[in-house]
Amino acid sequence: MHGSRAASAGTLIVGAGQSGLQLAVSLREGGYTAPITLAGAEAGGPYQRPPLSKAFLAGTVDEDNLALRAAGFYTDHDIDIVPASRIVTVSPDRGDGGSALIDGGRVLRFERLALTTGSRPRRLTVPGADLFGVCYLRSVDDAGRLRRLLEAARDVVVIGGGFIGLEVAAAARRRGLQVTVVESSGRLLKRVVAPPISEFYRQAHEKRGVHFRMGCGVTAVHGDGNNRVTTVELSDGTQVAADIVIVGIGVEPRIELARQLGLDCARGIIVDDRAQTSIPSVVAAGDCTVQPHPQYPETLVGLESVQNAVDQAKVAAATILGLSRPPAVVPWFWSDQADLKLQIAGLSTGYDEFVVRGDPATESFSVLYYRQLRLIAVDAVNQPHDFMAVKRALALGVSIPAAVAGDTRSSLKSRMGASDQADERLTVGVRP
Repeated sequence: MHGSRAASAGTLIVGAGQSGLQLAVSLREGGYTAPITLAGAEAGGPYQRPPLSKAFLAGTVDEDNLALRAAGFYTDHDIDIVPASRIVTVSPDRGDGGSALIDGGRVLRFERLALTTGSRPRRLTVPGADLFGVCYLRSVDDAGRLRRLLEAARDVVVIGGGFIGLEVAAAARRRGLQVTVVESSGRLLKRVVAPPISEFYRQAHEKRGVHFRMGCGVTAVHGDGNNRVTTVELSDGTQVAADIVIVGIGVEPRIELARQLGLDCARGIIVDDRAQTSIPSVVAAGDCTVQPHPQYPETLVGLESVQNAVDQAKVAAATILGLSRPPAVVPWFWSDQADLKLQIAGLSTGYDEFVVRGDPATESFSVLYYRQLRLIAVDAVNQPHDFMAVKRALALGVSIPAAVAGDTRSSLKSRMGASDQADERLTVGVRP
């Protein structure tokens, strides 16, 4: 996949994931004719990550189905893919542009630099964390190894009750394995959803055979004489049998190159609404960034989703091209866990009230989030119409009054922009 112009000036995109590819594609679609080099640390070309913890682990999708583009696409669009290349230093010139050094010694020249470096799994730091059978899930290699291990496993321990942990737990249960999820906090998905969603997913997974150890930390992982994991020791002193331990305790943005360049960073690379970093000639997009909250610009948020990776990359491309910023879009996200599809629109950060619409016992309901009486987000479980209605309302800048949102006798679409006055409130909760 190496082309003759890989060492030429032009735009260098560091990170060959969803965001990096989209940036390259958007540049070409916008009429950019200079060289584009897309450098990635993994051996292959850009591929889809969301299916790794879902369909790929379940065995319904193979690696060949994950590619984002056919190999010929890159040649046809003059995008030079440089795989298996870890960039160790970036050196800006005194004027514009600079050069990047790959760990093998190759130098890539650039006029414009884009960082789409993504994130890495947060590592487990307890005794035994390096035993055979302790797994992380980020890359296709990770997923392939885990899928092979699951085929011969019986007892699986998942550390972390976030989206990745619950998706992997669902895939393991579908294989008939014994699955225990260990979550150190008092509820699942605590960082991103309201208590009714947390409790629903705990009960739904328990009904499907998953065991939970809530409010427990992991103090050690124990193994046998062959350094293979056998048990996980919890903070209450109990031990849980495990052939495989899957660690899903969050991610860390890859910001080493950004810090080397002196870019302003918080949890991730700080960018503005044009995807510009503190050095305006350098753009960044995707999981490695934090950006102003759409409604509360004083707050920085990191959005770890395909939607953000794609849309922020389009913004970064427009900035390089000197074009107007594309219209802002409503953040959205999804998670498939067994036969449960959770769709999220908007950002519930800072909510002070929520409304439960429908009965969680039916496994088809929604939770709408409000801040100062204004609709800001929805979590919809097997309720695509509610998801689409709220996503549309947020895009239009209109609200759906909390007083009527819980009434399932009428659609949310019909309540968009309705008066805030109503006779009574239905199933309204406040933030704990």
